[in-house]
Formats: sequence, C-alpha cells, structure tokens
Amino acid sequence: MPRAIQITGDMIRLGQLLKLAGVAGDGGEAKAMIAGGEVTVNGEPELRRGRQLADGDVVGAGGEELRVVGGG
Repeated sequence: MPRAIQITGDMIRLGQLLKLAGVAGDGGEAKAMIAGGEVTVNGEPELRRGRQLADGDVVGAGGEELRVVGGG
C-alpha cells in the first residue's frame, strides 16, 4: 500500500515531492536519484525532476511507494 503524501495545491514537482516525503534530503539528492533512474511515476521510469504530479499519481523511490493526495 503506497504511503499517502498530502500536498497543498493541485500539483507538485517530482523533486519537491521526494523532499517533502523525506525520501531525498535535499534537491541535489533528489536530482541524483532521478538522474540515476531510481524513480518511477505510475510504474514508468521518470528522468525529469520537474515532472508535474497530481492527485492519485504513485511515485516509487527509495524502496517506497508514495501516492500524491491533492489538497485542491
């Protein structure tokens, strides 16, 4: 079961979500994880740190699954 990550708006960038969830300690770590192919969005590899995520998207990173819960 993915861990729910609540966001305040309708969208969040992938790098920001990784930091918010505590999977990445900072932007540099998030960038390295994404560039290294360690991150998936909805089951597909994602290499764009600025990828926009919305309510219901599932991110796999750091051995965890994170589900975006929109605040809109």
